[in-house]
Amino acid sequence: MDFIEKTGKNVEEALNDALAELKTTADKVNVEVIEEAKNGIFGLFAKKAKIRVTLKDAAKKIGDIVDETVDSIKEDYKAGKQEAAAARENAKKEEAKPAAVREYVIEEAAVDAAKEFLQKIFNAMRIEVVMEKFINKNEGVVTFKLHGSDMGILIGKHGQTLDSLQYLTNLVANKNSAERIRIVIDIEDYRERRVETLNRLAQRLADKVKRTGERVVLEPMNPHERKIIHVALQNDRRITTLSEGEEPYRRVVIELKK
Repeated sequence: MDFIEKTGKNVEEALNDALAELKTTADKVNVEVIEEAKNGIFGLFAKKAKIRVTLKDAAKKIGDIVDETVDSIKEDYKAGKQEAAAARENAKKEEAKPAAVREYVIEEAAVDAAKEFLQKIFNAMRIEVVMEKFINKNEGVVTFKLHGSDMGILIGKHGQTLDSLQYLTNLVANKNSAERIRIVIDIEDYRERRVETLNRLAQRLADKVKRTGERVVLEPMNPHERKIIHVALQNDRRITTLSEGEEPYRRVVIELKK
């Protein structure tokens, strides 16, 4: 394994344990501090430090795959811009035709490219991942559900790593596709659980605003998560929501209606 998570009384102790298990030295790893150690009251309820240690060679390999993919997408985009534009124009004409049900054309090559890219990432990280594929032609969506152990590293804080992986996979899938498809990547139903968490958060903070009369500013979120907050509170007659700031630091604000 190229990475490991460890806890200890402090970061140094956790790092030493990780290095011993990986059988390497500190100069050959990247260290991410997930949680700092905290002293409890009167020595009770102390919180241990938690770190993630990744071998530098593994991190470099993953970075190389991502860089190569992005460079390839840029080159293909420049070379095939006119052809892609013509194909999209034809797709628009087909879409304009009367039809009882809109059905997207999901190219098998685009789906295979997405799957191949994901497998490259998993191979570089040396993790075993089972991929389930679900296709919704009415919405033009292909969902990959990922299962396996040590999947937390693919999710990241608040799903940031998962969102980045999904973004890159969409670029790969659509670089040569005549009709754009949307790739959704989910890990152990994380996205559904995240929606539930955000809905509960929205209700709890709305109650706080009603109780105190003071506006609440949430942490930065991506557009999809901001929309979840807005929708959760849109029918509250006493509350209004808005977004402030610039991407990627744009935040939802909850306040009383004036």
